[in-house]
Amino acid sequence: MKPQRQFKEVIITLLLLVFMSAASFAQGTGKISGTISDKKSGETLIGVTVKLKGSTKGMATDVDGKYSITGLANGKYTVVYQYIGYTGKEISEVEVTGGKNTILNVILEESNSQNLNEVVIKGSFKKETINALYAQQKNNAAISDGISSELIKRSPDKNTSDVLKRVSGTTIQDNKFVVIRGLSDRYNAAMLDGSTLPSTEPNRKAFSFDIVPSNLVDNLIISKTATPDLPGDFAGGAIQITTKDIPEQNFISFGVGAGYNTASTFKDFKSGTRNITDYLGFDNGDKKLGSNFPGTNRINNGLTPAQNVSALKALPRSWRVDNFTALPTQNYQFTIGRVKDLKNNRKFGALVSLTYRNAQTISNDVKRQYYDFDYNDDVYKFSTNIGALANFAYTFGKNKITFKNIYNRIYEDQFLYRTGLNRAISSDIQFYAFDLMQKSLLKSTVEGDHQLGERNAKLNWSLSFSNVLNDQPDQKKLNYARLTSADASTPYSANITTLGRENARLFSRMNENSYTGAVNYSLPLTMFNSKATFKTGLSALYRDRTFDVRFLGATVNSSDISEQIRQLPIDKLYSTSLINGGNFRIAELYNRLDQYVANSLTNAGYAMLDNKLAEKARLVWGVRVEQFNVNLTPEDAAAEKVKQNYADVLPSANFTYNLTDKINLRASYYRTIARPEFRELSVSTYYDYETLSNLQGNPNLKRSNIDNADIRFELYPQAGQIISVSGFYKKFKNAIETFNNDATSTRTVTYFNSDKATVYGAEFEIRKSLEFIRENDFLKNTTAYANVSVIKSKVTNDTNTGLNNVEGTRVMVGQAPYVINAGLLHSFLDNKFTFNALYNKVGRRLAVAAGSLYPSIWEAPRDVIDLQLGMKLLKNKGELKFNAGDILNQKATFYYDINTNKKYDGAPNDYTVSSFKAGSNFSVAFSYTF
Repeated sequence: MKPQRQFKEVIITLLLLVFMSAASFAQGTGKISGTISDKKSGETLIGVTVKLKGSTKGMATDVDGKYSITGLANGKYTVVYQYIGYTGKEISEVEVTGGKNTILNVILEESNSQNLNEVVIKGSFKKETINALYAQQKNNAAISDGISSELIKRSPDKNTSDVLKRVSGTTIQDNKFVVIRGLSDRYNAAMLDGSTLPSTEPNRKAFSFDIVPSNLVDNLIISKTATPDLPGDFAGGAIQITTKDIPEQNFISFGVGAGYNTASTFKDFKSGTRNITDYLGFDNGDKKLGSNFPGTNRINNGLTPAQNVSALKALPRSWRVDNFTALPTQNYQFTIGRVKDLKNNRKFGALVSLTYRNAQTISNDVKRQYYDFDYNDDVYKFSTNIGALANFAYTFGKNKITFKNIYNRIYEDQFLYRTGLNRAISSDIQFYAFDLMQKSLLKSTVEGDHQLGERNAKLNWSLSFSNVLNDQPDQKKLNYARLTSADASTPYSANITTLGRENARLFSRMNENSYTGAVNYSLPLTMFNSKATFKTGLSALYRDRTFDVRFLGATVNSSDISEQIRQLPIDKLYSTSLINGGNFRIAELYNRLDQYVANSLTNAGYAMLDNKLAEKARLVWGVRVEQFNVNLTPEDAAAEKVKQNYADVLPSANFTYNLTDKINLRASYYRTIARPEFRELSVSTYYDYETLSNLQGNPNLKRSNIDNADIRFELYPQAGQIISVSGFYKKFKNAIETFNNDATSTRTVTYFNSDKATVYGAEFEIRKSLEFIRENDFLKNTTAYANVSVIKSKVTNDTNTGLNNVEGTRVMVGQAPYVINAGLLHSFLDNKFTFNALYNKVGRRLAVAAGSLYPSIWEAPRDVIDLQLGMKLLKNKGELKFNAGDILNQKATFYYDINTNKKYDGAPNDYTVSSFKAGSNFSVAFSYTF
């Protein structure tokens, strides 16, 4: 318990520092700021003249269309906006109070006159704010869905993966991987602050979205159709995360939170050795191999007895299982924002944020009942997540330079204890697994935006570096067994006579660096007597990965006491006296195919036009060309290297017709691709002790070619409200999927190209105030929202797998037949209180496709309900939130549908791969902004 006490002392000290810094903070004078955009296109306008009526204060909008008028005393102002070729506006009743920033976003409409001094349209602050939001919703070029930081605040979501569950047609697997429109995570592209993110996982093509805390996200958009300026490597969606940028005003904020899990908190918690650094997200080095540990060649060539003893002692030798009490989940956040308005319309801003989260979770009685296995697992996971964001920007004239940085680290230390029956060896077993995974993401981006010439041409450029690290310093596993025919008094014996992947100790490290450069140029012009925008750009992405792994272990030497040694408890098995006595020998499983180095280079160029066709129609069309080169080299020099080099031409067209001021009709066609990830091409084998299966890549994988079509009807009753209906169709050639290659006794999950696949479906979304039922304050302040997706797919299996698959046709891996998200939001007492109820359900979906012996593995549907109550306190500077997550606490179940009735029935009708309850979560969080 000592590390926990030390950790609490550290947190208390940090909180005291926060309060001390906050006490010294004082607000200055107020200001009015915002963004000005074109009503029809949504494009921001550069160089708009903004001034206070009856005053000399004023400025021109910068390269982002933003303005900021500072040094204002409390009071009401009238703001005038003028721009050549546009009808001016005069907005009254703009109030500045308490030295705060009043945000006023404005839309301007084209006029036939070029006179800057024409008569302006007059309006109020409240009306113009609604108009700006309304225009932003309607003017997206592509079919997309998104969530803003304001909506994120109103949900109980802790990280980006939780937020994504609220987006139409989106589901989450394993609490962190995204499935869009029924397509598995490998068919999505992830972008952070404008550049592509690499896979964060060593054993799959996926980005772990739980690595980005939700409080650092400014907005999140999923583009479900392609435009030429988006990467072409996706079919489900391009997930674009934008972290928070320059603050509108100076502030300091902090937040604290605590959570209770019904299955874990204050329950008995088992784990390996715990250190104070674990609470800070870093291993203290005890789990790493010693610096003097012999290399693979030395071990395989044979060690002397003295060298063998020395090597055994250099292995981390703590097999102790400690007992704790699981503490409540803890969350802490500190953010400081600064903005400085300089002379000559120059501005510098900075935003720095630190986040911390610690959770101790228990999954008791996880059922694994299939074929030869009848197991119960108890899983204990200790996890720490630390995050930091540091964003800086400088605007001068019609130029802006930003420097954005994000770092996140996840420390997950898991202990698994398994009991049960293995019929294949006619034995009862006791299995132990200690598994530490450290994941980190570092990303830095420098970006510039510039206006060029008198025609408002824009130049954007960016340079980005990212690093993804996955470090497993010591995954150790050990199995004890006893024949079922033996007497109950017979002790269990450790399986340490030979070394295999099931009982080896894994030391692995994946390190990947990515380098990105891009330049984009846009030019407004006139085509067919209508406004248009031409845009072109070039980009390059270079990735470099190394994957190192060693499988080590200590096996017992045959002797008169070897059986007695095998019957020792796990914490006494590898004692110093037994090692010094020469009872063990160091062993290593060495396969030079497991380790590899890989790199890829993606060069892309595009050209596109955004055409206004007459008054109501808009066509965004163009072409993107991507050239891709990948090289993957196993450590085994005799092994075949993977080399692929090809180019793809990817056309796209997005058509929008404004049927009325409130209705859009959209249609699109686009071609995209899906390339194999490094891990999918590598023949490196990883044994997953939880699912009792191997995972292996396929160096013969081809890229997938996908043709896509979408249609959509959108109705915007009012600002912030939407009713939409969408339909989509996707045709795949060489779809990349996972299946059970079960030709051997231990099934292997691997990858293959299916011959052909189609996915089609419909989406419905509504977000509407309930005031249409009856005009009263209660219903006016209540908003209902829901999105429902219905999806069908058909896949024809590849006949060249070498196996006689039990299924000729099936649904696509990762595809759910339906997805339901719904919610109810109510605010009352002048928005001092908010209540939010959320519901989510995902239909039965395919997890792993069938092989020749094992049928498909399915994930059963479950209902999830989340609740939140928020209260504004302390003159609206503080907020208290009560969250209840997954209050139904239904089981998460993966199973073989043996009786083929399309539902989970449990034993003996169906085989259970895993089934458990994660527990309901109840939390309270307080935040305060100075």
